[in-house]
Amino acid sequence: MTHLAKLTFKTVDRSTKRDPIVARRDKLVAGLEEQKLVHAAALKKEDHRVERHKWMTNDMGERVMVKTHRRIRPWFFEQDGGWYVQCRYGARVIAADGTNNAVLVKSLEDVAGVLDAFLNAAAAGELDVAITKVAERQPRLKPGAAKAAANA
Repeated sequence: MTHLAKLTFKTVDRSTKRDPIVARRDKLVAGLEEQKLVHAAALKKEDHRVERHKWMTNDMGERVMVKTHRRIRPWFFEQDGGWYVQCRYGARVIAADGTNNAVLVKSLEDVAGVLDAFLNAAAAGELDVAITKVAERQPRLKPGAAKAAANA
């Protein structure tokens, strides 16, 4: 007990909470930076792939970690004689200006400017309201349940 008597003990609750708005903003910024790499690969007519580690069972029945490559899907596509660029949060498309969900540019080279504009807007917090709106979980209703609730 003499060893512990020399120490000063206190009760403390460690705060590990992070502001959810900042966390969402950081997630979007990371996604946009990755899309810049996807764009650079698209200019070279290549796919951008990310190495990931995955646990698999081999022929001997042992679980081993295997390195695989995953293709990153671009947030831009060619249609109607131009390139459309969308800003995404996870699988959902953000309506950055409030109503429209894409930006039209003439060529693939112009996509970089739009990605930079989205990146700067996200870092400055201009897209926080749009991200929060998209990140909200909608309640899942069975088909016809909404109509039944409206009639009740």
